[in-house]
Amino acid sequence: MKSYKFIISGGGTGGHIYPAIAIANELKFRFPSCEILFVGAKDKMEMQKVPQAGYKIEGLWIAGIQRKLTFQNFIFPFKLLSSLVQSRKIIRNFKPDVVIGTGGFASGPLLQSANSLNIPTVIQEQNSFPGITNKLLGKKANAICVAYENLHQFFPKNKIILTGNPVRQDLLDIDSKRDEAISYFNLDANKKTLLVLGGSLGSKRINQLIKKELDFIISLGIQIIWQCGNSYMTEYIHFSEVQNVQVISFIDRMDLIYAATDFVVSRAGASSVSELCLVGKPTIFIPSPNVAEDHQTKNANAIVSKKGSLLIKESELNEKFETVFNQLIHDHNLQNLLSENMKKLGKPNATKDIVEQIVKLI
Repeated sequence: MKSYKFIISGGGTGGHIYPAIAIANELKFRFPSCEILFVGAKDKMEMQKVPQAGYKIEGLWIAGIQRKLTFQNFIFPFKLLSSLVQSRKIIRNFKPDVVIGTGGFASGPLLQSANSLNIPTVIQEQNSFPGITNKLLGKKANAICVAYENLHQFFPKNKIILTGNPVRQDLLDIDSKRDEAISYFNLDANKKTLLVLGGSLGSKRINQLIKKELDFIISLGIQIIWQCGNSYMTEYIHFSEVQNVQVISFIDRMDLIYAATDFVVSRAGASSVSELCLVGKPTIFIPSPNVAEDHQTKNANAIVSKKGSLLIKESELNEKFETVFNQLIHDHNLQNLLSENMKKLGKPNATKDIVEQIVKLI
């Protein structure tokens, strides 16, 4: 049996990295003798997270374009040229059968180089509104695996396959892990638990909100696991001294955190939305308005429109948060409705379906 080779590129945030790792794990399961190489952006979190998952990674000298005039923008063309040259070199040396991109800075030059060398490429688009890179790459990609409907306005219709987003397979059976999760996070089994997710890098605005509303949330008899992000840890770690509050920079055991959780306040990055649909926890989404094309709001609205979650805009947090949160934790019918509708939108076979598309190209 031929030993297949795959290059996977995706990074910058957990939203691009974890789908990439999920795809790699499924490829390894399908082809135990295959070789997998990751390509990321130097100095980004994938350079740490991918080796932790057991895979080799090479870094490109690449970054995104800033929205304002900066020195980084001035040197961007040089970084892009360098990354294209390096990508071609990596592809020629490794000789992959298929190249897979899950988004992030490095996937642009890598997939562009693969296309120019006639290597089959697969794009995995997580969001309801694609970024510029994937829109450009989509013209030459062999298959485009998407998580949302109605993306034919951005991609060639004949290449789109609705698969859902790859998620950690250990999230598929979290109900059986509740006792283990309560023990792991040292929680009170008699209290309801709120999980606060600011995305893999943390959210300044959500951190400010939880700081402001901490007494209110605790007064409702709720314990909090607050993922604040690595760069905010020194500012918020002291809140762990408050009873029933745990501040964490990053969560490694997402299966256990979801198993222990009753309610969620979260950003609406594509991976978070897909995971929450799978576990079906009653959720208030607070989309970041500072992302390209406001795609987090579009991600969240895809769930809200099916009565699967609640949404509060950042600009309305001060006036609406307490009312909406209070209603959520006291209205059991609402909790059940949101949970059931959210689970209907989950796609547990997404990773297998994406790998099926990759296999077709071999």
